[in-house]
Amino acid sequence: MFQIGDNIVYPMHGAGIIEAIEEKEFSDEKQQYYVIKMAVSHMKVMIPTRKMSRSRIRPVTDILALKNIIHTFQNGTSDKLLPWKERYKINTDKIKTGHILEGAEVVRDLMRMKKEKKLN
Repeated sequence: MFQIGDNIVYPMHGAGIIEAIEEKEFSDEKQQYYVIKMAVSHMKVMIPTRKMSRSRIRPVTDILALKNIIHTFQNGTSDKLLPWKERYKINTDKIKTGHILEGAEVVRDLMRMKKEKKLN
């Protein structure tokens, strides 16, 4: 799925790069792991290659998706009437999906709210 040197996004952790694909043995079972170095925290994460599809890790976005994100920022609607607890839950769930458009909606809505009032 991924190759060494690929730039990725790991929801709730941020951007990273696939540094290596290593084979490790745990409990007499050999598995291959992606070794990911996270850009901001410099943390290293190891994820079994067979579990990568469930991890919601995705490649960095292409230009077409970025155009859709810009459209979402400029044209989408925000629900400003939700209580902060409900809004926090919805936003966290959107970020955890790993879908870039849902993450963009969260950023858009928070930016709009910040213009009107101070956020917690």
